[in-house]
Order: sequence, then structure tokens, then C-alpha cells
Amino acid sequence: MASRVLVINPGATSTKIAFYSGGKSMFQRSLPHGVDDLRRFASFSDQIPYRKSLIRDALSEAGIDGGSFDAVAGRGGILAPVPGGVYEVSDALLDDARECRYGEHASNLGPLLANDFAVMSGCAAYVVDPVSTDEWAPVSRLSGLRGVDRVCHFHALNHKAVARAAASEMGKRYEEVTFIVVHMGTGISVGVHTNGRVADVNDAMNEGAFSVDRAGSVPVLELVDLCYSGRFSHREMKRLLNGGGGIFSYLGTKDMREVENMVRDGDKTAVRVLEAFAYQIAKDVGSMAAACSGRVDLIIITGGMARFRELTRMITSRVEFIAPVKLIPGEREMDALASGVLRVLNGTERALIYAPCKK
Repeated sequence: MASRVLVINPGATSTKIAFYSGGKSMFQRSLPHGVDDLRRFASFSDQIPYRKSLIRDALSEAGIDGGSFDAVAGRGGILAPVPGGVYEVSDALLDDARECRYGEHASNLGPLLANDFAVMSGCAAYVVDPVSTDEWAPVSRLSGLRGVDRVCHFHALNHKAVARAAASEMGKRYEEVTFIVVHMGTGISVGVHTNGRVADVNDAMNEGAFSVDRAGSVPVLELVDLCYSGRFSHREMKRLLNGGGGIFSYLGTKDMREVENMVRDGDKTAVRVLEAFAYQIAKDVGSMAAACSGRVDLIIITGGMARFRELTRMITSRVEFIAPVKLIPGEREMDALASGVLRVLNGTERALIYAPCKK
């Protein structure tokens, strides 16, 4: 019998759902959430009944029984640092997601919503390659200041999905290749994949190239001065760096389509910002090439901004000396969630037990 899998991917402004049967996507829907809809909830976990109701209504409208699944996959949020893989949702995982013990993010609702629908179907719920996937070697963790270690948060789900797909196209297994993957979405993450693990990657929340609205790595001493300038509170400073920085701080927009139009119209500031954006991403690619001693089979550029031709051209021109460059625009998160669960259901991969990794 074909496996029936429900996929739930909650984000800050929407909840994406999909239904797969026999490995094929039969139904996909993005359920939008307005600012006023979410403002009334004091915490992320308080949103569960609201989002659950929308999912149930959407499934009902599509003629899909909300309690007839063989498995449910939820987007894994900011959980304890764990190696990549498929994790069966456990009480410990649910507690960490509900309490936001390792950080607040809408994706923390993924396992909670998945578990509710799994209980209705009498099946298991899973998360795949959560945001907190951490496969670093010890040498990657030192920041340069004792007591302040680097933290691993990145777009693990899409990173690994596109890497697996590209390896398959080359007739190889993911564990047999060394790739550098550049994910360009709201955040930017550049990571080196080797022997089936992400050996190093910038923390997309506060390291590396600036992004649409994140400042990325900024000069430390100048940042300290700004923090103590009296102009910003602790919370305001965090919001400035993660939400008020990056391209938005220079051009006043978070819409890359507007940036593209500004560049096309010859806006000198926009051109300079875009060049710096591409330049910083290219430098991150170079650093990841050094992390694997320059032995790179392929560089993959993915995410929503991989559709921006001028941006990808600028990056490619600086990094193609390292390895061939492949564009995989968009993201494959829904397919990746379904595929991970199907590997477990088919017996080709074993579900892992959720527990913090040993650093």
C-alpha cells in the first residue's frame, strides 16, 4: 500500500502543508497568517490551536482525511544541537520545542503540530534535518574568545536536500562527495558538505555575509561601541542586527525584486550594495573551500535569491575557479521532509533518537 505522509512546515507568516502518497505530492497549500492574526498570541505554543484548525480545514476542503496518515513530518526548529537525520518525535523533543529552550522560531511548532496529527492517525511523527543540525568538528567551534563558542544554526533541511539531489545526478551518494552549498533566503548560510556531514557552516543568524535584513559579521569593536552608545536597548540592538540590518539598512527594502529593479535602473547605491553582498558570499565560499583543503566537487547556489541572475552571476564569477557551480533555485523543504520520512518507512534509513550531541 502506498505510504500516506502529511508534511507541516510552519513559518513566521504562513504554515505550508503537503500530502504525499507513494512518494508523490498530491496536494500542497500555503496558509497565510496576518500580523494581527498572530499578534494576539502571547507565545509560539499558543498558536497551535489556531494553526491546527487552519490545517484541518484545508485538508477537509481537499477531501483528505486528517486522521488517515501513515506518518507525519514536521519542520524541525531550533532544538538541541544534533547530527542531521530523521528523528522520531519524542516527549523530550516536544518539551524542548514547546519551551523554546534553545531559541524561539516559528519552526519550533513543526514537531508540535505534527505530533497532534500523528496522534489522530495513530502513527509516528518525525522531524528531518532540523535548523539546529550540528555536525561540526571540535576545531570549528572556537570563536576566538574563551567562553563564547560558535553556534550552528542554518538551513540544514534545504542544504542536505539539494546536496543529495546533486550527488544523485552525478551518479554518486551524498556520503561520497564534497560540496559547498550556498543557501540564499532571508538568511544566508554557506556550508561545506563532506562525507555526508556538514563540517562547517556560518550561523545564519549572526555570522557570515549580510542578508536581506541580517547584519551578518560586523566589526566587533565598532559593534561594542554601538551597544554602549545609549541609542538602543538590549532588545532593540538584537532587532537591529537581525531584522533591521543587511540590504534593508542600506536600501530601505526587504524585497529583492525591488533591489533588482533598482540595479537595472542604474541606482549607484543599489549596485554597490549588491556587489558587496555578492562579494561577501563569495568570500564565505572561499573560506569553506579552505576548510576542506580546496578539494571541492561542486558549488551549489540555492534558495529564493538563486533566481536573481545578476546576483548569481556576480558570485559565480568569483568562485568558479574553485569548482563548477550549479544553480538550484528555490527550496525543496517539503519534498525533503517527505523523502526523509519515506526513507524510514521503507527501511532504508533508521530513525534517530533525539538527544543533545556531544561537543
